[in-house]
Order: sequence, then C-alpha cells, then structure tokens
Amino acid sequence: MKARDTERLLTLRMAISAMNYRRIERNGQLSDEEQLDVMRKQVKQREDSITEFKRGNREDLVDKETREREILKLYLPAEMDSAALVAAVTEALAPLGPDPQFGAAMKAAMAALKDKASGKAIQEAVRAALEKKTP
Repeated sequence: MKARDTERLLTLRMAISAMNYRRIERNGQLSDEEQLDVMRKQVKQREDSITEFKRGNREDLVDKETREREILKLYLPAEMDSAALVAAVTEALAPLGPDPQFGAAMKAAMAALKDKASGKAIQEAVRAALEKKTP
C-alpha cells in the first residue's frame, strides 16, 4: 500500500471487514473456503450495485463499483472459460437422463461447479444445455 492507491486500500478494508463480521458470526476462524465465499459475496454485491446504478443512470458509481469488483476478483481463483463450462455442465447433466427438469439440472451443476464459475454463468450454461436436449 506504499503506492497510496486509496481505492484499492478502501476496497480491501471493506473485504477484511466483511471477513471479520463472518468470523464473529461463526465464533471462530474462517477456513480458506469460507474466506473465498465472503470474497465471492463481495463481488456479487458489486455486480448487483452495478446493475442498479446503470438502471439509475449513475455512470460515476458504475465506474467506481466496476473498479472495486475488478480489485476483488484479483483475490479469487480464475473462473472457467465458456467452452470448459459448457463441457462441465454437459458432464454434470449426463446422469440425470435425457430430459431433466431445470431445478434438478441446476442442483447437479451447482454441486459440481460451485467454486469454478459464477452462478449466473452456470445458469446460462444449464439453460443452453437443456434447450439443446429438447427439440
């Protein structure tokens, strides 16, 4: 933080604060998985804020939230690319039979891919895979 990047500093302080709230809530130290979960929730909050600010025509806040989201994403593992995601979803849906229901398909896909891609990307891949299966 010697570079005096205040935006990065403030974003990381918010993330650390969120982890501390979770640690107090759990009454103990957080595992690495729980820390990643907190970071994912912070990124999701930024994405939701970006959507709302775009709807309200607040480009200044959209830019700020976008920069914060990108800072937080640096501390998360890389997400799968779309081709790998489609292949993984197809593999996860294979045991469900030829015509699975959307809820069962999402449950199977999320169980297999929870930490490897965002829920929205998984949902889109599942919808695409189910549309391919039904004529």
